[in-house]
Amino acid sequence: MKDFIISEAQTEKAVLVGLITPEQNEQKVQEYLDELAFLADTAGVDTVKRITQKMDRPHTATFVGKGKLQEIKEYVIENEIGLVIFDDELSPKQLRNIERELQVKILDRTNLILDIFAKRAQTAHAKTQVELAQYKYMLPRLTRLWTHLERQRGGVGMRGPGETQLETDRRIILDKISRLKRELQEIDRQKNVQRQNRGKMVRVALVGYTNVGKSTIMNLLSKSEVFAENKLFATLDTTVRKVIIENLPFLLSDTVGFIRKLPTELVESFKSTLDEVREADMLVHVVDISHPGFEEQIEVVNRTLNDIDKSEKPMILVFNKIDAFTFVPKEEDDLTPMKRENIDLEELKRTWMNKMQDNCIFISAKKQININELKELLYERVKQIHVERFPYNDFLYQHYDDVE
Repeated sequence: MKDFIISEAQTEKAVLVGLITPEQNEQKVQEYLDELAFLADTAGVDTVKRITQKMDRPHTATFVGKGKLQEIKEYVIENEIGLVIFDDELSPKQLRNIERELQVKILDRTNLILDIFAKRAQTAHAKTQVELAQYKYMLPRLTRLWTHLERQRGGVGMRGPGETQLETDRRIILDKISRLKRELQEIDRQKNVQRQNRGKMVRVALVGYTNVGKSTIMNLLSKSEVFAENKLFATLDTTVRKVIIENLPFLLSDTVGFIRKLPTELVESFKSTLDEVREADMLVHVVDISHPGFEEQIEVVNRTLNDIDKSEKPMILVFNKIDAFTFVPKEEDDLTPMKRENIDLEELKRTWMNKMQDNCIFISAKKQININELKELLYERVKQIHVERFPYNDFLYQHYDDVE
């Protein structure tokens, strides 16, 4: 798996590449590249330049146009860059052609996310999930991974051995994929038993975009020490804790964060982790309201949740990081349309959020602002589910072991 892991011994310099298309304008592309730069930083990579190009669609052979590819090549050579990262997933053909032309390491967004997941994975479960996703990504791209095949071109009698080697490599990876799937099935079976052993307690799942503060909220509510930091995908393994608010116990789970263009390999591999979302009685959707694109992040999470679970669940929106919310007042003679950065928080609350009434709350987990109000809201919602399930309320007087 060495091809997927970025060396931690030294900080690599990278160039980011994105396309401006009819589907995503320049402003969107810059937002995506901001996120790609954050991903790169999380992986230990130093972004030194961004290069964009306007095209109707990606070039089938080289993603960008040949002239732009030459521009990237000249910059890479002149500045001794060892890594170029593309914001969209590259096809095997594109990856092979770009690598041949630039002669440096090439990553796409999917590969970079897989690399971060590989570094973040701590438990055997998470490591197995990531390894499975990596092999699925690797399989159609085998030809670029085996440089010894490059020397077998053109000679009479040389093509056969090359194909044999490639088929052997493919068979090895398919065998590993099958083995990892069997391991995950066994882990899933064990986790299902664990979930059944939790009894009939109400289950609440924290969901949201990556790096919105879910783990910090988890720590505040459960008084535990779940790992949290200002990095993407700080949490991979689902953590479940018992929370008690006013003598009402319930289970709270902290799930892996979502992101734009989340690789399908990861969604499938992390199926058992996302089962906590499927089995939850209520979802708490945490949003970083200080992020300029928070509304799009909400849409990304909602689409992903719909893909995971079609059933309708009670949900509250928790707008976190109000302490980091900023806005720039417009000049009186400024006739340009209002943007998110020109609207203050109170004005924002009077927009579509006003229709949500008590289905949303504004907090700062870091500064512990409105945390008691969040606890009260959770108590009322969990109590409502509890009363419907246990009309005689004897549930409150049972004793439960702590969930690890």
